[in-house]
Amino acid sequence: MSSYPKLEGPSIEPASGGPAKQLVVLLHGYGADGNDLIGLAPQFAQALPDAAFVSPHAPFPCEMAPYGRQWFSLSDRAPARMMEGARLVTPILERFLDLELGNRKLGDAQLALVGFSQGTMTALHVGLRRVTPCAGILGYSGALLGTESLGDELRGRPPVMLIHGDDDPVVDYNLHQLSLSTLEALDVPVEGHTRPGLGHSIDMEGLTLGSSFLRRVFGLSA
Repeated sequence: MSSYPKLEGPSIEPASGGPAKQLVVLLHGYGADGNDLIGLAPQFAQALPDAAFVSPHAPFPCEMAPYGRQWFSLSDRAPARMMEGARLVTPILERFLDLELGNRKLGDAQLALVGFSQGTMTALHVGLRRVTPCAGILGYSGALLGTESLGDELRGRPPVMLIHGDDDPVVDYNLHQLSLSTLEALDVPVEGHTRPGLGHSIDMEGLTLGSSFLRRVFGLSA
């Protein structure tokens, strides 16, 4: 495992000032880095005062920009090539999750994955195949990769919430609908929300919905 790149990125400790009772890992989109999504932590912390937040930088430099990072290549967007990339990054992210949980003496039942765009693709790929299911997966403006093979590779059914703008010019809204129908067919508890007129972004309603979801999956009041 030591041969894999070690992820790092900004983190915020619990707003309550005590030890973390939950861990929320924020996975950024293509061409961004961990500094992009850590800005969501204060909003989520209002609902999760005992949660720690960490937003790792993806392991690879972005191939299509002079800055930013990527979880996997998008130079070839053929489904098989994107799945290869997702499989490549899986052990890297798994190692990071194990280390972060171990450092805080938490288990997967206290872990939630939150992704945006390519970060959502990565969170779904890893979270649905992790040996011990996490508490939940929250995805914005993303999609489910490997819809045909997931049935054979599924190792857990953590609750999933997917939120997507119906005017997204980057990740087609139709992929949101396909993701929902695929997860439903595999008996994964999934909840989908459409944000009318929203592009490739996260709005306040989406943050409110996500905050409520995270409280529920951590066993707190909604």
